[in-house]
Amino acid sequence: MDTNSISKKLLFNTIRVDTVLEDESEGSGTAFVVSHAHKRGTHNFIVTNRHLIENVRSGGLVFTQKRQGRPALGQRFQINIEDFPHAWFPHPDPDVDLAIIPIRPLEQAARDQGVELYYHGIDSRLAPDANALHALDALEEILFVGYPSGVWDQVNLMPIMRRGTTATPMALDFEGRPEFLIDAAVYPGSSGSPVFVYQPDLTRRIQSVGRKFIFAGVIAAVFFREEENQLVPAPVPANHGGTFIGSEMIDLGLVIKAQAVIDAIEAYLRRWAE
Repeated sequence: MDTNSISKKLLFNTIRVDTVLEDESEGSGTAFVVSHAHKRGTHNFIVTNRHLIENVRSGGLVFTQKRQGRPALGQRFQINIEDFPHAWFPHPDPDVDLAIIPIRPLEQAARDQGVELYYHGIDSRLAPDANALHALDALEEILFVGYPSGVWDQVNLMPIMRRGTTATPMALDFEGRPEFLIDAAVYPGSSGSPVFVYQPDLTRRIQSVGRKFIFAGVIAAVFFREEENQLVPAPVPANHGGTFIGSEMIDLGLVIKAQAVIDAIEAYLRRWAE
């Protein structure tokens, strides 16, 4: 496959996270790669939700291998990490459901076994600043990528792309927090999925540059209707193959704004620089 468009590159931006919890149950979720320029150089980090790594005994990150600079479709390489939670750096604000890990040591671990990892990082400069947020409309088309309900193309190692719209204006902080809502089908396993404002120019045969492409944030929660007919937000659980007794998802997802990812990366780099 030639990764000659934004959407094709996004297929290699996400990383599947398979976990084993302390109670022996298994789960899966989504992580993705962000590339961030710093005075010490450009650094790549894997980003996911904090709740996805908590109470986890062990976890594995699933990559596609690289051959001659191209993705080797279906050639899987899984990096297993014992004591999974302690490998991650949580966002310094405990109320922000994000955690990151630098990808460099993982790449080195793969090279030690003769394997190169193929991925495309999202440039953190694609995150909108305040002016860019205010320039967005109240209703924008969004795209998110991940492994809803654990579904993926296991043969080709491809994630699932889904579309929706913003449900609250991105320029506003929903309920006073740096978050916004999307109207989209968010399911267990979508936890940690990157979200993009994406309006491709459909007149172009090859989508080298989208008409609008913004790194908007990370899916962290979904709204449930409880038995009492109350609506409550709850973290999107890893896909454990279970059911939600007495509740149903209503296709409203909560997204942490992209700036929080940058804040976590810069907090890590400040600590590393010290």
